[in-house]
Amino acid sequence: MNHDLSIAFIGGGNMATALASGLAGKTCPAGNLHVVDPNADVQNAWRQRGATAAGAPDEALRACKVWLYAVKPQQLRDVVAATRQWLQPDTLIISVAAGIRADTLAEWLGEPGRPWQNLVRCMPNTPALVGAGVSGLAALPGVDDAGRSLAESLLASVGQVVWVADDAALDAVTALSGSGPAYVFLFLESLIAGGVAVGLSPDQAHQLALGTLAGATKLAEQATDSPSVLRERVTSKGGTTAAALQVFEQADLRGIVRQALEAAAQRSRELADEFGK
Repeated sequence: MNHDLSIAFIGGGNMATALASGLAGKTCPAGNLHVVDPNADVQNAWRQRGATAAGAPDEALRACKVWLYAVKPQQLRDVVAATRQWLQPDTLIISVAAGIRADTLAEWLGEPGRPWQNLVRCMPNTPALVGAGVSGLAALPGVDDAGRSLAESLLASVGQVVWVADDAALDAVTALSGSGPAYVFLFLESLIAGGVAVGLSPDQAHQLALGTLAGATKLAEQATDSPSVLRERVTSKGGTTAAALQVFEQADLRGIVRQALEAAAQRSRELADEFGK
């Protein structure tokens, strides 16, 4: 645990809370965490965890080595304007605000002609709330190895971390893992409904569907073989699995999934254009 590390969470909502839960008492003492959030209930909740809290940006930001922006994208520009006076030359900025490109945020933080370069943009997902997230990270050139290592360790406190090259790659991360839990939940809903349709009770279908998804994912994670090989091993020629998979193939499931990710990535680019104006 690093007793010298201090972190400011600018925005204290669900994602910030998940990160704080992963960090407090592990990466750094809870007292080294400072949150800025206008909601009094959020402030009190953080104080109960041992952190300090304020309703508006304050002098405490000056002493924080890392600032983690976790506000809604439409609020970020105003929040940056309210906080940047306390930036120090070595402050590491981490943004989990969806839809705001790293270079756009760098311009807001920096001086005219001198964008802020010590900046990492992150795209986490909601399973981080239970310590099982996966986050895509992209760093601007001004982030040194120590800064990258620090950002990685912070996000790794709530799950896996994958580094990508730039904002364009983060659009793909957004489409796959950022939005991905919703796709899984939709498939889970469909499995449950299908189970009920073929004769199971809702509780039975729910338990079987959850267990199947969790078990298959765990097997795929631990196996040395690819998902396609694992699928083939479950599929006997002329059997029940083959009958079901034939329906998926006829509906072009792979094509549907590809189109869905392309739509999500395109929307991510559009939002970045809108928020960056």
